[in-house]
Amino acid sequence: MRSQVHAEVRPEKLMGAAEGHRLSSRRGAERAAAARLLATYADLAEHGDHLFGSLLAGQMPKQWSHYPEDDAIDQASGFHWFYHSHSPEDRPGAAEHGHIHVFARRKLWARRIRSTREMEFAKLTGEPPATENTRHLLTIGFDAKGIPTTLFTVNSWVTGDRMLSAGLTVELLASMKLNTGNAAVDRVITALVCLYIDDIRELLEQRDRTLFSWLGSNILSDEKLEMLSDIAINVDAKLSALCPPIAR
Repeated sequence: MRSQVHAEVRPEKLMGAAEGHRLSSRRGAERAAAARLLATYADLAEHGDHLFGSLLAGQMPKQWSHYPEDDAIDQASGFHWFYHSHSPEDRPGAAEHGHIHVFARRKLWARRIRSTREMEFAKLTGEPPATENTRHLLTIGFDAKGIPTTLFTVNSWVTGDRMLSAGLTVELLASMKLNTGNAAVDRVITALVCLYIDDIRELLEQRDRTLFSWLGSNILSDEKLEMLSDIAINVDAKLSALCPPIAR
């Protein structure tokens, strides 16, 4: 009887056709992102490659160096990223090989920083220099196998630029396209953002709560405040939920 009721009363009817379509579209996007992520790592495994193998040229990363040296920039989309690692002393207790910082370049936000939302956010972060060309969006931590393990945000003094409000940051990330010439890394970043966009929204909202609750002046340059929010992620569990094995 219960299964019959579920069959007759679809979730789409309970929530409305528009909302049902949105959820269905979202699930489809997540499944496609999961498939891209699986295919990327399967291809790397088949060829005996590491996600960062071409970036590092088979060498251990030098602490604080950017990989690639001049950053990975998609001039068409306006997004860019770089990979680097810290010394164990810099990040005690962190179990990561390194992390990727993701940025939006000026063309993506220049016309939007005068919105009411961004003006309110600017009361906290202050007016950036006119020459500043990037906004930091997100940091992704990776283990030694090149598997994403954490998502986190950092203060402005860490990256040397400013932030956008949580809402606009999520909007930009959700629309992100990457073609920097580093195909495997580009696919991992965009697929991961699609899969974890709800977690990223919560992560950024926590970032803003941390900033607005901080006592003291010069918040963005206060070196006592480095990491603003972080979450651990389990990609295997996420992929298993979206792409369950086929029963034989």
